[in-house]
Amino acid sequence: MGRLTTHVLDTALGRPGAGIRVSVVRIEGSARQLLHTAVTNENGRCDEPLLEGAAFTVGVYELTFSVGAYFIASKQLVADPPFVGDVTLRVGIADSSQHYHVPLLVSPWSYSTYRGS
Repeated sequence: MGRLTTHVLDTALGRPGAGIRVSVVRIEGSARQLLHTAVTNENGRCDEPLLEGAAFTVGVYELTFSVGAYFIASKQLVADPPFVGDVTLRVGIADSSQHYHVPLLVSPWSYSTYRGS
């Protein structure tokens, strides 16, 4: 069964990004539908897939990570407003029977992502 998962790594501190809010929105043309929100656990992962089963279909999604709030809460040196605030990744799901894992590597000054396994 296909599913969408994520995890966040704080590359500045070299640890998982715990307590980061993640939202998933489905994009269809100009319409946007919020499907799920979660918060990363102490391992920087969500306790369950962001989407799976019938909710996980072919299409375009946006994952938004509230990392600016995380950096402020973790008392890292952050400008006001933070240079990296909300990180929004738009991903395309071409085969909903597969596992799509979207890691986010983040610091107060940069981020990167890739399709993981």
